[in-house]
Amino acid sequence: MRTLFDALFKSQSLIYKYVLYFAAVVAIVFFFPKGGQFKYEFQKGKPWQYDNLYAPFDFSIKKTDAEVAAEKNAQRSDQLPYYRLSENTEKKVLADYESQFPRIFNADGLSPERLTKLRRLGKEFLRTLYSQGILAEKNKGEKEDLLYLVRQNEAQRMPFSDLVAANTIMKRARNFFQEQGVSDYLPNYRKLFSKVVRPNVSLDKVLTEKALSEALSKVSTTRGTVDEGKLIIAKGEVVEAQNLKILDSLKQEYESELWAANNYYFILFGYTILVALVLMMLILFLKKYRTDIFTNNVKVTFIFFNILLMVFVTTVVVKYNEAYIFVVPLCILPLILKTFFDARLGLFVHVLTVLILGFVVPNSFEYIFLQIISGIVTILTVSELYKRANLFISVGQITLIYMVGYLAFHIIHEGNLDNIVWTTFGLFLLNGMITLFAQPLIYMYEKLFGLVSDVSLLELSDTNSKLLKELANKAPGTFHHSLQVANLAEAAANEIGANAMLVRVGALYHDIGKMNRPTYFTENQITNVNPHDELSPKESARIIIDHVIEGIEIARKGNLPDRVIDFIRCHHGTSTVYYFYKKQQEQDEGTDVGDFQYPGPIPFSKETAILMMADSVEAASKSLKNPTFLIIDSFVEKIISGQMAADQFLNADITFKDIEKIKKIFKQKLTNIYHLRVEYPE
Repeated sequence: MRTLFDALFKSQSLIYKYVLYFAAVVAIVFFFPKGGQFKYEFQKGKPWQYDNLYAPFDFSIKKTDAEVAAEKNAQRSDQLPYYRLSENTEKKVLADYESQFPRIFNADGLSPERLTKLRRLGKEFLRTLYSQGILAEKNKGEKEDLLYLVRQNEAQRMPFSDLVAANTIMKRARNFFQEQGVSDYLPNYRKLFSKVVRPNVSLDKVLTEKALSEALSKVSTTRGTVDEGKLIIAKGEVVEAQNLKILDSLKQEYESELWAANNYYFILFGYTILVALVLMMLILFLKKYRTDIFTNNVKVTFIFFNILLMVFVTTVVVKYNEAYIFVVPLCILPLILKTFFDARLGLFVHVLTVLILGFVVPNSFEYIFLQIISGIVTILTVSELYKRANLFISVGQITLIYMVGYLAFHIIHEGNLDNIVWTTFGLFLLNGMITLFAQPLIYMYEKLFGLVSDVSLLELSDTNSKLLKELANKAPGTFHHSLQVANLAEAAANEIGANAMLVRVGALYHDIGKMNRPTYFTENQITNVNPHDELSPKESARIIIDHVIEGIEIARKGNLPDRVIDFIRCHHGTSTVYYFYKKQQEQDEGTDVGDFQYPGPIPFSKETAILMMADSVEAASKSLKNPTFLIIDSFVEKIISGQMAADQFLNADITFKDIEKIKKIFKQKLTNIYHLRVEYPE
């Protein structure tokens, strides 16, 4: 059992990667739509490149969303409103008429016979109006000539003109009473009708909406069916018109969740295999070409997290509205990975992510092409991200590539610029604006995953930072030495294509451990008093060696990134404090060399190897007297050859060619520093 636990403990890093891998596969497949995938790619106006296609099952020919929307709009415009006639209104109006008539007409001293006639004529006029129906206000809808009038629960179709508009009652009254020869009493009738007449026809909104809903529900989303076994399209036939609609319908049928329900587990298995293959390629790439990243679980997690984030955001957008697919700023992925790692890894991960998203997005070929091209442009254009203008320029170029690519695809599909969706260009601009969010995102990733970018390195390279100011105050000689080493290392890094900003920052901080006991290091001794004279060689060597450990502690307290602390840890590798070792050996020939060796580790990258060389060369150059080019040449060769002989660069991915270039740079720089001057007369 103990052996099992020991094996598990030793393999915990590998086990974590397995768990992360399987969790990522499950998460991505979970994000995917539950439908299947149509196995054919086709474009309008292009020949069908596959064998004759026959209907694999019965399916309906679906109308496009635009066609369905047009039919529904037509239904809305043709829909007649429903008005309801109230039977009780006429009774109430006639009752009011009977009560109000004596008050208005009796004041004129008319005879009973005359009053009876006038009462009868007014009541006859009102019955005529209410038999037709009085409408308060005419409907303002699109269709204004016809309506349905509901009378005693029976709907009758009729023109609006058959109803009496409230504002025409007095005009009708004038004509009616003139014909009856009682026009002299028109003012009395006008006063009477204004008090008692009210509309008895009103819009029935509930019934109108119900009728419209029923009509809209009857709009079919299909037009006809295709029987199983029927030829859909022959090889070489141009995809257009009717066969395009049939192919689109078949594709939708394959991708529908209803169809997938019967084949769910097979589709799920297929998705899982493909996603697992893609992520396996990423793992193999990291293991073979980026071993330092593969062994770092935090970095591997960071890469997988970004892939999952892009897949999640894209699938959410597709489910919401696939027209907004190009709003997702996918180019942030290679941009961030290049910032924290390198361009090759950034592009590789971007391509794999785009391949995964090809299962999700519509027009997958167009999408994959545009995203890969944009990713390449991102890798080629984004550099020195700490310069704000560079990010704006790169984002502008990426946005332009999106627009040009989209325009080219539209011309290929349509043959002209007609029907181009100009709002898509607005989506590309929005994509570019969101991509600018990469700057704050990088800062958040630095804090969340403990990574370091060029932006942070630029801040750390400021000599007014807290640690460097403290170094300059406590150990000015060491500070000056660090500046010189930084200049040498940066020049060498630029020459061989290493990270110059990283190696410069590492050089500035590599000796901060000397702050604790600065006078024990020769560059800080300003008098002839040497504190080592009172110590044994072994004690002196221990103080010298301890500046590495103490430097790491100071760096951690100062919250320096691990990538910078690595330079402190390995800038001496496992080399020997040779001066005190020889001094001790003179006293005791059996001296153990291990007591005078730095704990290591040895450099493990180009940058850390460059710093070791620059540090040794700069420190030793102070001992040169009357240096000439030949002396400097042999001096540099001797120091670096000694380090190579001591196997200090075995773990660094640096070549002999790189080392020769570094030597050349060191020789040029030191020659410029120690060049001879003309002696001027006093």
